[in-house]
Amino acid sequence: MKTYLELINEIVKAAFEACHYASEYGMVSLSNRPDLCQFQCNGALVAAKVYKESPLVIAEKVTEKLKQTSAFKQVECVKPGFINITLADAFLVEYLNKMSKAPKFGCEEIGKNQTIIVDYGGPNVAKPLHVGHIRTAIIGESIKRMGKFLGYHMLGDVHLGDWGLQIGMIIAEVHRRQPDLVYFDETYRGEYPIEAPFTIGELEEIYPTASQFAKETPWFMEAAKEATYEFQNGRRGYVALWKHILNVSVKDLKKNYAKLNVYFDLWKKESDAQPYIPSMINLLKEKGMAQLSEGAWVVDVKEETDKKEMPPCILVKSDGATLYSTTDLATIVERMKLYQPNEIIYIVDKRQAMHFEQVFRCAKKAALVLPETKLTFLGFGTMNGKGGKPFKTREGGVMRLETLIDEVSHKVYEKIMLNKEMDEEEAKVIAHQVGVAALKYGDLSNQVSKDYVFDLERFTSFEGNTGPYILYTVVRINSILSKFEKANRTKKEEKDNEFKIKEPNSKCECDLMLKVVQFNEIIEKSFKEYAPQRICQYIYELANDFNRFYHENKIISEEDQERQNSWIQLLKIVRDILNRCLDLLAIEVPEKM
Repeated sequence: MKTYLELINEIVKAAFEACHYASEYGMVSLSNRPDLCQFQCNGALVAAKVYKESPLVIAEKVTEKLKQTSAFKQVECVKPGFINITLADAFLVEYLNKMSKAPKFGCEEIGKNQTIIVDYGGPNVAKPLHVGHIRTAIIGESIKRMGKFLGYHMLGDVHLGDWGLQIGMIIAEVHRRQPDLVYFDETYRGEYPIEAPFTIGELEEIYPTASQFAKETPWFMEAAKEATYEFQNGRRGYVALWKHILNVSVKDLKKNYAKLNVYFDLWKKESDAQPYIPSMINLLKEKGMAQLSEGAWVVDVKEETDKKEMPPCILVKSDGATLYSTTDLATIVERMKLYQPNEIIYIVDKRQAMHFEQVFRCAKKAALVLPETKLTFLGFGTMNGKGGKPFKTREGGVMRLETLIDEVSHKVYEKIMLNKEMDEEEAKVIAHQVGVAALKYGDLSNQVSKDYVFDLERFTSFEGNTGPYILYTVVRINSILSKFEKANRTKKEEKDNEFKIKEPNSKCECDLMLKVVQFNEIIEKSFKEYAPQRICQYIYELANDFNRFYHENKIISEEDQERQNSWIQLLKIVRDILNRCLDLLAIEVPEKM
């Protein structure tokens, strides 16, 4: 189904052509002066330079042609050459009724037969999720859901860090504490225990202890490095311990990601890419791309157009060790072999821009991906405290994700209990849902690349551009629809409540309809621009338009049955679109608030 803007563009472009001007000048946009008109076309101003005519003359000719169409209620020409357009009510409601019946509200499946991998996790095993993991998780989940809605085959990959020195440190620390465990007996040839020798709580304490001890104790750091080397080279007991670390960590990670309503299709790890590294490096050497530089193997990725220095991409250090760049390149090789993606999107801290630019250039230069494969770096800003510095606990440490969710949920719980009489347990369940929504919406409503300040009071407010305000609007609509259905349950002719939307009776009703029909355009644009904040802004405006309409009209007590039925149908599509948008943001709606 074409978007409403595409249909309007077709009409205006045809008018330009009929007046013997190129159709490209007939592009229409939403008016930046909604008090004057709904849409505007500025093409006459540009066409004037090409056709050597006054923009006002061009606009007047086109305006006269447009006045002949039934789709527009009003078309006027304004100096120096703007064309202001207001839709005919009949055109608007005809589109709205078609949209309400169309699958996905008329959104086209633009991504058919295309696969996109979204890399949006990146936690290290044996460590708890903290506030630094929030942005990648919720931005990535939203982009994945948008793409899936538009017909793309989306694969979300957590991409766990499980191969570095932290594994060696954990092994060394476990050995220091429990040297008699069978994993450290090199002569042992039997099966290793199924149960891990540590819980997730113990594991999360082991790593920071080992890390601190390694900084203070040279011999322990050497032991950790030796354990890392032996594990990576297949020592049986150490590999068994590594599997325990993975199993215990992944189980806990899945539980904590689920609290954010975030789910991954792939639980791939850095270790999965290791088998691809030797052949990849050999390929780069054979192509003459990998060169020795001060004992290290590097690939020159400079380009003539570079205005800043571009360091080479290091594959193997002088001591024989590989780096993140090596693993990331091998991961691309693995992904191309297993999934043949059309695009890979990396959602990571924007401070890693240089690293990914090197990796992408190397992958393209070495033909590790197809020429048409798109490699996208989506760098996000940091979530800061009110002082403008990275968000910390009161003690100055990195805040755990669970702690932050609990703090936000408790704040919402306090507000709920202050304003409503509700069972405490029920209030806690609702507070968790609303709290997570407040946290996620507060993040997603900001431009991805920008830093932002986490404001607990503002994010949990039930007024303004916040998650709780949007949720409350949906709950309010559900309540109205429920009251209507109860009141009309016995009326046979209305039992299915399938009414047609009629022409608007007021400006606020027309404004609400105009906002609804923007849905499919907004979703497509949000995905193409990797911009969840566009959806947030849209549903905030839609919620505002609905609430204005609600306050100006007594929906349940309306005596004109036909008008009431039209309003009910309008409310249903508003509710369904709000629900769909919230789902694309991975935000759940409570039954009541």
